[in-house]
Amino acid sequence: MESMGKFRFCIDRGGTFTDIYAEVPGQSDCRVMKLLSVDPANYDDAPVEGIRRILEECTGEKIPRSSKIPTDKIEWIRMGTTVATNALLERKGERIALCVTRGFRDLLQIGNQARPNIFDLTVAKPSNLYEEVIEVDERIELVLDKESMTASSLVEGISGEPIRVAKPLDKEALKPSLKILLDKGISCLAIVLMHSYTYPHHEILVEELALSMGFRHVSLSSALTPMVRAVPRGLTASVDAYLTPVIKEYLSGFMSKFEGGPEKVNVLFMQSDGGLAPEQRFSGHKAVLSGPAGGVVGYSQTLFGLETTKPLIGFDMGGTSTDVSRYDGSYEQVLETQISGAIIQAPQLDINTVAAGGGSKLKFQFGSFRVGPESVGAHPGPVCYRKGGELAVTDANLILGTVIPDYFPSIFGPNEDQPLDIEATKKAFEKLSVEINSYRKNQDPLAKDMSVEEIALGFVNVANETMCRPIRQLTEMKGHETRNHALACFGGAGPQHACSIARSLGMSEVLIHRYCGILSAYGMGLADVVEERQEPYSSVYDSDSVLEASRRETALTLQVKQRLREQGFRDESILIESYLNLRYEGTDTAIMVKRQKDGQENDYAAEFLKLFQQEYGFKLQNRKILICDVRVRGIGVTNILKPKELQPALGDPTSEGLYKIYFGNGWQETALYKLQNMGYGHTLQGPSIIMNGNSTVIIEPNCKASITKYGNIRIEIDSSQSTVKISEKVADVVQLSIFNHRFMGIAEQMGRTLQRTSISTNIKERLDFSCALFGPDGGLVANAPHVPVHLGAMSSTVRWQLNYWGDNLSEGDVLVTNHPCSGGSHLPDITVITPVFDTGKVVFFVASRGHHAEIGGATPGSMPPFSKSIWEEGAAIKAFKLVEKGVFQEEGIIKLLLSPCSDDYSGPQIPGTRRLQDNLSDLHAQVAANQRGITLIKELIEQYGLETVQSYMTYVQTNAEEAVREMLKVVAANLEKEKGSAVIEEEDYMDDGSCIHLKLTIDGKKGEATFDFTGTSPEVYGNWNAPEAVTSAAVIYCLRCLVNVDIPLNQGCLAPVKIHIPEGSFLSPSDKAAVVGGNVLTSQRVTDVVLTAFQACACSQGCMNNLTFGDDTFGYYETIGGGSGAGPSWDGTSGVQCHMTNTRMTDPEIFEQRYPVLLHRFGLRENSGGAGLHRGGDGLVREIEFRRPVVVSILSERRVHAPKGLKGGNDGARGVNYLISKDKRRLYLGGKNTILVNAGEILQILTPGGGGYGSVSSC
Repeated sequence: MESMGKFRFCIDRGGTFTDIYAEVPGQSDCRVMKLLSVDPANYDDAPVEGIRRILEECTGEKIPRSSKIPTDKIEWIRMGTTVATNALLERKGERIALCVTRGFRDLLQIGNQARPNIFDLTVAKPSNLYEEVIEVDERIELVLDKESMTASSLVEGISGEPIRVAKPLDKEALKPSLKILLDKGISCLAIVLMHSYTYPHHEILVEELALSMGFRHVSLSSALTPMVRAVPRGLTASVDAYLTPVIKEYLSGFMSKFEGGPEKVNVLFMQSDGGLAPEQRFSGHKAVLSGPAGGVVGYSQTLFGLETTKPLIGFDMGGTSTDVSRYDGSYEQVLETQISGAIIQAPQLDINTVAAGGGSKLKFQFGSFRVGPESVGAHPGPVCYRKGGELAVTDANLILGTVIPDYFPSIFGPNEDQPLDIEATKKAFEKLSVEINSYRKNQDPLAKDMSVEEIALGFVNVANETMCRPIRQLTEMKGHETRNHALACFGGAGPQHACSIARSLGMSEVLIHRYCGILSAYGMGLADVVEERQEPYSSVYDSDSVLEASRRETALTLQVKQRLREQGFRDESILIESYLNLRYEGTDTAIMVKRQKDGQENDYAAEFLKLFQQEYGFKLQNRKILICDVRVRGIGVTNILKPKELQPALGDPTSEGLYKIYFGNGWQETALYKLQNMGYGHTLQGPSIIMNGNSTVIIEPNCKASITKYGNIRIEIDSSQSTVKISEKVADVVQLSIFNHRFMGIAEQMGRTLQRTSISTNIKERLDFSCALFGPDGGLVANAPHVPVHLGAMSSTVRWQLNYWGDNLSEGDVLVTNHPCSGGSHLPDITVITPVFDTGKVVFFVASRGHHAEIGGATPGSMPPFSKSIWEEGAAIKAFKLVEKGVFQEEGIIKLLLSPCSDDYSGPQIPGTRRLQDNLSDLHAQVAANQRGITLIKELIEQYGLETVQSYMTYVQTNAEEAVREMLKVVAANLEKEKGSAVIEEEDYMDDGSCIHLKLTIDGKKGEATFDFTGTSPEVYGNWNAPEAVTSAAVIYCLRCLVNVDIPLNQGCLAPVKIHIPEGSFLSPSDKAAVVGGNVLTSQRVTDVVLTAFQACACSQGCMNNLTFGDDTFGYYETIGGGSGAGPSWDGTSGVQCHMTNTRMTDPEIFEQRYPVLLHRFGLRENSGGAGLHRGGDGLVREIEFRRPVVVSILSERRVHAPKGLKGGNDGARGVNYLISKDKRRLYLGGKNTILVNAGEILQILTPGGGGYGSVSSC
């Protein structure tokens, strides 16, 4: 080969360090270098500096920093960079504007309406990437009924869907708006127009106009990601426009440092999908995972198949976060990910980032150890960095001896020449130990003091469990057993934790790459060059559509092959992968199905069914499969770096010395070895240490390490998990935190199983469900934070069933209920409960609650606005064994779902469920979710013993109770200081005038509170009656928000609280009362009253704006966001789901594609938030035109009584619902109505704004 005598460079420019791997001509050994990524005092650019230094050292020729790098000795450079990621995280990208279809200027800000953290009253959301928005007068409409249009007016889109150009784009009318942007100094544009995925011509016209006027960069959503769904497509275009100019500027600067520039040096850059791209094709939206992708390529191509046949879990632990991935012979990719609030829709490796790393903060709070999610950062960093930092995981490892100062660079102190400061770290831990031991003595005077080492080890164990949780989710969510994997560990901090994490996960094998400290850089040289093409194609899967898909695939293949040929690849070096994006009709869950090898008839449908069954655990019978997209991935195979085999070692490895390490049973003298001095076949028994460059590999006791023929480290883990005995009468502060994680992890995994195995849009996509586990008395132990209105409410349900069934429960029984009098909320929320048995005795309960979009009732969607009794709202089940002794009682449940009326009901016949098969499928999914919970609880009991698990079930509740008590003491002190009393009375009104009255009494000494709702109006002749469980859920939600600490949500939160609800009030109605609105409307008003009583924040929109429409063939349900209330230090947030709900909104393009509607407007309702020192958030405007007659029901509140401001802040605007007839008459619908809407009529919903906080005069 002509270039055999040239240098090869693989570089990963990270946020803190830049890693360089170089192959030097004529030398068998490589060169490895690590530099600070930013060091302006010494050099301008770390990758250039690293190349310069290596060339100087290896050639002996001086290369001054002021001169360009000679390129005659460089064969190629492969590089990954965090330039894009950092610009996104720090919001330091290019100034950009967004160009959208008129009516959708706020679409990307609204997104899917969901709040990032349901307990954050500030509703903090990442800022928009764009500064300005211009709306374009253009509109494309999908044609749902071809016969209603003349052939001449139809156009076929790229996807094959017929479309109509309802409003052509007027370029001249757009010019002034673009000129204003240029005048403001904005010259980069992101464009997303409705349905441009199938009809991109309008976007292309805007691009041509913008470039002709002087715009520097334009990102078209239709070119970047030609897939249906306007929100992720638009966000992707925004990310690309925001980041690409930054990347191009960096790349231009980088290339200019080489003699001859880009023409003379072969440079390829790593993309988020694990493929390489030349400079001109490296763009912002494909660059955000550039560095982590190199690591995935690195471990997958060097360990899988060569070192193990097991699937691998990649574990890349850095300073501030840990990246987790999986590899089983092919890269696992996702088509959509979210980074720093920005959704990116493009093929990328499935890498999950956890906020836990060496820099994660250590805290002792409310009697338990907490690690992260906050990080101490690089500055000031951990205590040992000598910069006045706080305790972090790195400090704990230093105390334990697993970070060894002798092998850590001495770069600290004022002159950056001192080692890690172990004395300062010891002092900080000693100070913390006083607090911890004082707390323990308070709990148990006989408790033995914890040493500094025991405390440090406790924090490391908690950190390990924090990282194990997402690993379990990543594997088990997709139907894989975690224990059947090997752990591929790399990154600076990972090898210190590898043995413990593998043992916790039940794994028996850990693999640590010889270049584990720079594996992301090494992976750059193992990657292939990738070119992709994709286009939408919308059709039912059949023989004709498969032929058309094949034709499209052939055309796309020619395009990617040509691109690769232009980069010098011959046809024999090009591999082609073809995909169809398929989904079942009526679902949103598409799977990108790869074409199987020739000879298997390329049956995409069979492969789809197999993958769907594997991932979701079931198949849908008699359901059409739909094609969404055709995708072709061309791979230019490089075969550049090859792993080098080592010669077998002679003799035993030589120790470099002994170091003391603290393991669970005390200090142990541990021999240290250097990997560079070890050879193939060397083995070490734990405990021992291997120094691998700057990475410390800890081989724990009872583990065995060996050096493989490729120079990597294999560790065999003694993974037999002996039962852990915990003898103390009080909670161990370390185990308490670990059990918090384990219990919450069980609830979360139940939720993921339910989402995975359900069929309905409500559960699978809108995430309207909750899962929880309970003690044998029905007390809540852990509730994964899914939908707030379900929080804590299921405990009443479990306890009612426990009292009802008594001893008549057997192993294999599963209970189902939805009746409000048996602890339910409203009828669409069906709860499935399974008892967990151990030696014939009930030891736990698990339960899942999901919103079924249809369970019968007076109107489609089971949310009738005018229901007056429970029987009008659908099937009402007090108690039924859905599964009895392992047998699914299908006949019995079908009878209940199809016959909603009771003998007590004498009115007209009420229809049963209109979607029986969906109900049955989702009930099966709920049973499966519960079964998952049972399996995990039994694993926990097997590991720790029943007595210990049940003890910690009580301890975690006590822990939550303490947190709430402390919060109540603080609130009482503030109220007494401000008002002279810790007794507050607060009330608010429903739109019919019924009153919710609360007298809140807080005992500041005991940390207790009484919520007395005496004075609340009686049961109403309407459907906004709320069962007691709903009020309990509202109270527990408010308390959790006010604690503002990540405590588990359990029965302990309510232990210091008494809730008195007068029987017969509309917060404690009779069992015949209609309640469908109580869950979605009254719950919001109770929350507002409670938070106002605490003076926490002004009222939010106080409504869920429930909209249902449909006919005999379909039903649709959505809840619409509004404005959140302002608080003492924050403005309210506009256009979000507030308080008791957090369900997602259907994307506008999906909305128009699936249903007979046109969405004319979806945006913020300007100035609807209340004014004040801090302004309330604005509500939303939603205008829907119906394209055929349908029954529409609206169930809403705050149309009469406005959301109240607080402390002098103004009220938010009231909501309004209108019907605009074909003759343009505007009809006021009130807050609750059901109407038959004709084709061409428009429903306009204006949702309420949030209240302001503080008087306007104090602004």
